Amino acid sequence: MPGDGLPVLIVGDVHGDIERLFTALKPYPAADWRTIFLGDLVDYGMFGVGALRFARDRPNSEVLLGNHEVAMLWALRDPGRIGFWISIGGQRHDLDELSKDEPLQEWMRQRPALVRLADGTLAQHCGNDAYLDLVPVVESDLVEVINGRTRELLATEGEGILWHVLSSANIFETQLARLERWLELTGSRRAVFGHKPHRGSRPAAYHDGKALNFDGGLSRSHRLHQRAAPVAASVAPLD
Repeated sequence: MPGDGLPVLIVGDVHGDIERLFTALKPYPAADWRTIFLGDLVDYGMFGVGALRFARDRPNSEVLLGNHEVAMLWALRDPGRIGFWISIGGQRHDLDELSKDEPLQEWMRQRPALVRLADGTLAQHCGNDAYLDLVPVVESDLVEVINGRTRELLATEGEGILWHVLSSANIFETQLARLERWLELTGSRRAVFGHKPHRGSRPAAYHDGKALNFDGGLSRSHRLHQRAAPVAASVAPLD
């Protein structure tokens, strides 16, 4: 994995606000950190494709698939989905830009849904166990099986299934039993995710740190952005 042995930096939902992303990352040089982006770099803000390219090219970094990346790829393949995608924050100029960049399209289709770190941390986009819907039976290496199924669906017009899974509501904050079962099934000790903004000044921790939400509403263009939301609520080292 890129950056093995480096301290880990988590980046929550960016949603096209590349200026605030640059500000948030300034204290964390790429050479010194293993950076994990939790998905949803696109939509709402004006620079979604720019944020994708930046995350792709940042050394020692991994980028997870979010529901908004899935919606964008779906709109790219099926013009009948463009109206829906725009209704959830899609920027037409970004879709036009993506349509001209086939290597970026292919890179997006290869993004994992989950990343499990050596310390037992599981990185995912939404704080839900709905990822289990992607596999018919629970297998030993569940993370790899889910990631394989994710790539398969993106290659076979299965965006609708992934949209449903990755758009699932964050439930780990309130449903400890489901969180603990999910952690047990994936061989993890805690889950980090984004997807829905919290209102804190730092990543929100639940159940003695077994669940951590890194979506602090970074993007000023997001409909749930709170004025003066600190960048440290979305971008922070993993303790």
